Amino acid sequence: MTWIRTIPLPEADEKLLRAIEAQRALYPKEYATPVHPTADGTSGIVASHSLIPDALYHAFATFGSLMSEALPLSRRQHEMITTVVSVTNRCRY
Repeated sequence: MTWIRTIPLPEADEKLLRAIEAQRALYPKEYATPVHPTADGTSGIVASHSLIPDALYHAFATFGSLMSEALPLSRRQHEMITTVVSVTNRCRY
């Protein structure tokens, strides 16, 4: 497995903390608990972007925006689409 240097939450500066909280606020409540948490309880995939807070926010805010309840698709349809894409890409998420 590739090792990527990350910044643990206790060592995060204000910019990184703001980016994490802002992208997290866009996600459905069911995503609040990470499937594969790091030692400090954050999501490993989010932590892998911790060196570049702006990229972290934009990468994950995109998904949060696509899952918005304000869109015409139901939550069930959103999950169906993401599941099919993940299976097609052989992604374990």
